[in-house]
Amino acid sequence: METAGPRTRAAARLGAHATREEQRKRRPVRRWQRRRIGEEQEEAVFREVVSFTRDPLPARYYDKDTTKPISFYLPSLEELLAWTPDAEDSFNVALEPLKCRQPPLSSQRPRTLLCHDMMGGYLDDKFIQGSAAQNPYCFYHWQCIDIFVYFSHHLVTIPPVGWTNAAHRHGVCVLGTFIAEWKEGGQLCEAFLAGDERSYQAVADQLVLIAQFFRFDGWLINIESSLSLAAVGNVPPFLRYLSTQLCRQVPGGLVLWYDSVVSSGQVKWQNELNEQNRIFFDSCDGFFTNYNWQEEHLDRMVAQAGERRADVYVGVDVFARGNVVGGQFDTHKSLELIRKHGFSAALFAPGWVYECLEKRDFFQNQDKFWGLLGRYLPPHSICSLPFVTSFCLGMGTRRVCYGQEEAVGPWYHPSAQEIQPLFAEQRPEGDGQGWVKTHCCLADAWNGGSSLLLRGVIPPEVGHVAVRLFSLHVPVPPKIFLSMVYKLEGPSDVGVALELTTGDAGSCHVGGISTLSAETSSRHSPRPLRVPPTKLARWVGHCGQQLSGGWVQRCYEVNLQGCVLQDLWVSFSRPPGSREQEAFVCRLGELQVVDANSLLRPLPRVQAVSVSRVRWQRAAPEEEEEQRPARLRLSCALHWSYPLSHVRCFRIHCCRATGSPAEGPPGPEKPALLGLAFVNQYRVVDLAVAAAGPGTDGRVEFLVEPVPREGFLVPKAEWGRAALLYSGPHT
Repeated sequence: METAGPRTRAAARLGAHATREEQRKRRPVRRWQRRRIGEEQEEAVFREVVSFTRDPLPARYYDKDTTKPISFYLPSLEELLAWTPDAEDSFNVALEPLKCRQPPLSSQRPRTLLCHDMMGGYLDDKFIQGSAAQNPYCFYHWQCIDIFVYFSHHLVTIPPVGWTNAAHRHGVCVLGTFIAEWKEGGQLCEAFLAGDERSYQAVADQLVLIAQFFRFDGWLINIESSLSLAAVGNVPPFLRYLSTQLCRQVPGGLVLWYDSVVSSGQVKWQNELNEQNRIFFDSCDGFFTNYNWQEEHLDRMVAQAGERRADVYVGVDVFARGNVVGGQFDTHKSLELIRKHGFSAALFAPGWVYECLEKRDFFQNQDKFWGLLGRYLPPHSICSLPFVTSFCLGMGTRRVCYGQEEAVGPWYHPSAQEIQPLFAEQRPEGDGQGWVKTHCCLADAWNGGSSLLLRGVIPPEVGHVAVRLFSLHVPVPPKIFLSMVYKLEGPSDVGVALELTTGDAGSCHVGGISTLSAETSSRHSPRPLRVPPTKLARWVGHCGQQLSGGWVQRCYEVNLQGCVLQDLWVSFSRPPGSREQEAFVCRLGELQVVDANSLLRPLPRVQAVSVSRVRWQRAAPEEEEEQRPARLRLSCALHWSYPLSHVRCFRIHCCRATGSPAEGPPGPEKPALLGLAFVNQYRVVDLAVAAAGPGTDGRVEFLVEPVPREGFLVPKAEWGRAALLYSGPHT
């Protein structure tokens, strides 16, 4: 009989646990029925008698103040060894698999690792369904990094799922941290390393299971406590076992070792790879050096690393603590030496620009910091379709859906961050050739909370300027559709066009598109799409027309055979007859590149929407005065069934009403957006509802709107829905 690996065990444990916990956690409310609405719509109806009995939520999974679901860490060895997948853990599972990218992480090109260490971790980013944080930290230069490490000083740091979703969307690998420090950390390590192999294998198996279940990619192992000879002797086999098991269960999984303990068991930071720590490097996938190195350390490491130079991540403390070559806005000095010697770089705490500088200048300082490093950070390419982005940062001062404002107020939801471009200034060689520069922009949005701002100048000597926004490596299917939503600010007649670069994949044939250059990589201007197919019409029905808020949508059809799509550009051309210098300001709201065949496949329906774990609270007296109808606060869990590979996210809405059940559903009401979900469940928290009157039921309808990966709106008839009818407590 074949022994079940971690993947099988995880599934078995979750299934068994969910069965045992079904009545306690996911039991639908007391009575339910299914009601058909119109020809195609169907909703489940659940009934509940209002009760104010407290139902405590597990503290690990829910914020004690708000009861919102949160990401968590494991503080002790006992909790690590006891952890098994729980139904509550599903909130933390990443939606996004690690996207295909070029070059692959396994290539020998020097890499860039970002180690995110900010004020202890688990700040606003711990709220899985987002928060109303004002001025949160936001990272968006994803195309310039290869590995993201979420770091904290807890024993087992599980990356908050929002970071994993955002990183994977950009093809960036995500690691958690296993750290042991000080005397307590030494005792902990002795407990599992000083014994036989079963002890350290049990710890490794749990780390593999956690990474596999939550869908991140591996671990940074950081032991900064002195070890006995017995314990340090077991570190290499522990690392080898962990790396081997992780690779089997998590494709592309990584285990990195931090430069701290040496082979004698003492904590001695070497600031380099050498004979005292090489045994750990030889036992895992990479080595992260300490930060107080000089160029002579790099010189010595060249021979030590041999053909594995890309697996040595030279640490750079952006705070510039200690004797460092360069940090803060001089970090590029460290990067220059690291790249000169062919090593990878590990940037520690680049959130310095947020923690130590003025918050109001954060975006300007962030762009300055990464701009100074740009020449040392070769971008990687995304290589899968559909490619869709609204440039949303996962935050904003309001929420917008396809040009329509939905809500006003600050919000922060890292999982909602869309694919971000190359933030750079494009200046062609030679004087007077014009320029284009890209910026984040929270002032306006087409979909989400932000857009991409492009400023530039077309001088009299040239007809157009262009900026490369995305590096891609996508074998192009026979037919693709492209869409661009933009608007020009102020009185401007500058022409705006989408351009693409193709590489020859053997015999690249371009059909119906004019070639702009005869180089190996050719830029093409696709022809506008005049009559879109029926399904495509859901999101290109207004091609070439003014949309709400002054936005314009352009749609294109491209027929290419045997080609590789390499880059996406936006080009700005001077108006006909103009001979003056043309300055322009343009906002990009959305770009889409979609395989035409994917739009022919039927879209699944959201099914089996259920309401469970209902919790009632009386509204505070001041709320009753301000909002006379809202006298109750409702919290509950929604679950549904839908294949997650088809969606970018789910938008959760509600409609509130009162009335007799005999009257059926209330009349048409515009649904109110509650939030976004990136798994098949959502926790509604403190929803204000009216108390049911004598002889009547209160009614709340919940709607689950899938957002397809191709980016079009799904008709409301295809949303999932469930209604909760509630009556007052019996007297």
